[in-house]
Amino acid sequence: MNQTLLLVEDDRNLADGLLDCLTQAGYNCLYADCASKVDALWKELDLVVLDRQLPEGDSLNYLGAWLKKKHLPVILLTAMVSINDKVVGLDSGAKDYLTKPFAEEELLARVRVHLRGDDDDTAAANIIKVGGIIINQESREVLLGDENITLTRTEFELLVFLSKNAGRVFTRDELLDQVWGYNHYPTTRTVDTHILQLRQKLPGIDIETLRGVGYRMKP
Repeated sequence: MNQTLLLVEDDRNLADGLLDCLTQAGYNCLYADCASKVDALWKELDLVVLDRQLPEGDSLNYLGAWLKKKHLPVILLTAMVSINDKVVGLDSGAKDYLTKPFAEEELLARVRVHLRGDDDDTAAANIIKVGGIIINQESREVLLGDENITLTRTEFELLVFLSKNAGRVFTRDELLDQVWGYNHYPTTRTVDTHILQLRQKLPGIDIETLRGVGYRMKP
């Protein structure tokens, strides 16, 4: 394949298994067990598999500087599983996030995706941030601060739709069509009820009412 990967992982037992897996898949693999060994290797690489916790601390403290040397896909490995941790990792420049424990086959699949450049299908595409709210479309979790907010299926779909289309005004009929589907025969009052429920469950959510028109999520 002539593609060079760097594995940065201080757990030698885990690292040995992953290096064998990646090498057998045909990749040229380099290894570092701490952040201080990464600088000299970075420009030679096509992709990095990066442990979040290294002997020097959080690897995200170094990631920005490394990416300035050369921008390339980074897959984070970590035992930190909260949505906030994932968002911080992705916002720091990583392309993907894999939580321990994981299957080697899944890591290989993600490596293949990023090396061929299919980034629209990565974990980053599943996260929506609007105001102080974090929405994970894959796990269907909604986080407000450190609190995981429980929404019904329809509340979640309505929130996602408005968030993806922030700034655009929708009539009640348009929301019924897009979120509920007219085959369910809801009434426009159903929209008002669900908007009210979202406002109650997510204080401060900026869904604006335009009298006589409909609703929009402020961008």
